[in-house]
Amino acid sequence: MLNIAIVAGSSRSNSQTSKVARFMRQSLINQHGLDAAAVSVIDLGSYPLPMWPAEDEGPWGMFEKQLSKADALVILAPEWHGMACPAIKNFFLFATKAQLAHKPAMLGGISAGIGGAYPISELRASSYKNCRLCYIPEHLIVRNVEKVMNMPEPVSEDDRKIRDRMQYNLDILLRYAQALKPVRGEIDMTNADFANGM
Repeated sequence: MLNIAIVAGSSRSNSQTSKVARFMRQSLINQHGLDAAAVSVIDLGSYPLPMWPAEDEGPWGMFEKQLSKADALVILAPEWHGMACPAIKNFFLFATKAQLAHKPAMLGGISAGIGGAYPISELRASSYKNCRLCYIPEHLIVRNVEKVMNMPEPVSEDDRKIRDRMQYNLDILLRYAQALKPVRGEIDMTNADFANGM
């Protein structure tokens, strides 16, 4: 059985990003047949991490357990002023290869308007180096997020299209998760000479 962790990377409580995360979780259970206990949501708005480094790591211990048992991740990042918001960037300062190395992840950009692309390119460029997370080629951009993924059935053509793209991407993510699971067991993670990426 596969375990999936969905990271809702907004620092706001009850955010649209966390709404999308919960919608994806239900989709993985209902449409993709995963067990409810195997799909977790890490909501950085409800359980904020302190600014790294910090003596009190807050909820990181709980997140670390969820991430360690995950076979794949979804990273959802709201776009704030054309950037990934601070909460998700801070998350990657806590995360290490011990939790994330050689695990596939799908990126999702979230926008209240027609944006959402910039967090994708920003996180592809700067978030994976030391934690060794493997972003799959597919990503999701949820535009006009307040108008989609609100009801069990789509209410517009845009709503239907983003749901179809999400299902397609999640199917690919699960296939990567299955394929990379045995690979991780073959990689020596203890080699101190290569503790960090280049």
